Amino acid sequence: MKILFLILSILISACGEKNNEWKMIFDGKKVDGMRGYKMDSFPWDSWEIIDGSLKTIPDAKGVDIISEKVFKDFELELEWKIQKGSNSGIFYFASEEGDYIWQSAPEMQVLDNTAHPDRQKKETSAGALYDLIAPKKEMVKPVGQYNKVRIISKSGHIEHWLNGFKLLEYDFGSSEIKSIISKSKFREMPFFAKNNFGRIGFQGDHGEVWYRNIRIREL
Repeated sequence: MKILFLILSILISACGEKNNEWKMIFDGKKVDGMRGYKMDSFPWDSWEIIDGSLKTIPDAKGVDIISEKVFKDFELELEWKIQKGSNSGIFYFASEEGDYIWQSAPEMQVLDNTAHPDRQKKETSAGALYDLIAPKKEMVKPVGQYNKVRIISKSGHIEHWLNGFKLLEYDFGSSEIKSIISKSKFREMPFFAKNNFGRIGFQGDHGEVWYRNIRIREL
């Protein structure tokens, strides 16, 4: 798996032209370019399309989903809403070296900030770089309303935006972020945040969550 990721990294670097047009991952009717984590197909027994949103199925076995394509410099946009008391996450730079996606991929937290226990810690509240960097301001909308996300990765500089506000930014691989990781639970995970490229992913095993208008473009 590590050799494959090295090859993908070389291919990304060698590509002289990048398609900076928006690519719809989910347009309200179909999913394009995603599959289950460590799976060959999309887990339709765990996700469904309802009212123009890609939604987890209640009481189903939760399965995280990932992009088939690897991304490095990108802009990701989408909207989400969540069931009361639930949480989810938006991952980037994911590999499939670990048993779970969160063992390799940084995560933008998706959360009900009013009822889920993670609300008690700002580093695990909605919009945070999960368990590492807190958002500058709480911008999440009430449960039942859609929140608009932008995640930007450009030359190692990462930004999390929620509802038009830049919640946080950091430099991937910097001494500052390495220091933060070294004091977190992720310090015990050998694959975490080791690559500045990887797959986009969505968490599907922590309650009901709705995603819509998912699109990405390479920068």
